[in-house]
Amino acid sequence: MGVVARFGVGRPVAVERTRHGLLNRVWLVTLERDRGEQDSDEQDGGGRATWVLKQYLDDGGHASSGALAAQHRTIAALAAAGLPTVPPVTAVDGRTLVLLRGRRYALFPFVEGTPPPTGRALPVAAAADLGTLLGRIHTELQRIQPPVLDPGPWPSADPLDTLRTIADLLAAARSRARRDPADPFDALAERRLLERRVLLATNAHRRPDARSAPPAGWVHGDFHPLNLLRRDGRVAAVLDWDRLGIKPLAEEAVRAATQFFCDETSGVMDLPRITAYARAYRAASGATAEELAAAVHRVWWERLNDFWMLRWRYARRDDRASVLFPAAAGQIVWWTDHYQLVAEAYTR
Repeated sequence: MGVVARFGVGRPVAVERTRHGLLNRVWLVTLERDRGEQDSDEQDGGGRATWVLKQYLDDGGHASSGALAAQHRTIAALAAAGLPTVPPVTAVDGRTLVLLRGRRYALFPFVEGTPPPTGRALPVAAAADLGTLLGRIHTELQRIQPPVLDPGPWPSADPLDTLRTIADLLAAARSRARRDPADPFDALAERRLLERRVLLATNAHRRPDARSAPPAGWVHGDFHPLNLLRRDGRVAAVLDWDRLGIKPLAEEAVRAATQFFCDETSGVMDLPRITAYARAYRAASGATAEELAAAVHRVWWERLNDFWMLRWRYARRDDRASVLFPAAAGQIVWWTDHYQLVAEAYTR
């Protein structure tokens, strides 16, 4: 933890690796300040405080030094505008990013809170608050970030490519099932892949046109329950801005709702909460019902063609996302069966 010294905030006395995040590494670090630097209002009265140390590993264009420095400036600007973001600490060299042995690190204040509950466990009023929050984030991002010349068109998934992906994943699932027949996951994966193949065949004609996307702008990029902390009934922090970028705005709003307002086991969406959320989002962002309708269709199609959790399991041999697959696979089947009701929930 020699990297912590570069931030000049104290001496590490305890370090705990967390399970938060699929792309980066995160530690909770308890620091003790030098006696001469301690003051009377330290967190525990003994000169100790907890911080969050983040090591950025995803270098697919999002974790370059320039991109991360810009991300940190954005987080700080949002906080200055009154939004619940957590800017990183400035290191002793005046930067928020420390480069050590080829790895990039940032240090953030620790924020007390827990991820919001999902589905019916979240009150309807809280669902509306989430819509207002995301609408405010989108509005503020457009104000503080460089102007966006809509980079569309935004192509949608090709079902022929998806069918080839399904064939590859089926072969991998069957192979793994033969090696470990006691694991029920692979049988579930096979059943859902066969089911999806049928759904694609019957819905291929509904592929969205590349120019059908709603207006694009700056988005958080990964707005979901595990990237929020809630305390005393309100969102205390919006975390993990690693996917900050330019995308169709209303699509982020639709995508987020499918994760906040669903049953964790079946994936079935709670439509009354989606309606409350979507109304609040439209009021805060200025998005129209027509833009939300276009986003619903495009996100539905995206999910119909998406198998990232299975690709992690079978191509990357990484099972961390496998726990998410049963609900996600169930949700797209339910969504297809109730397509019109879902669209109305977002637009009424």
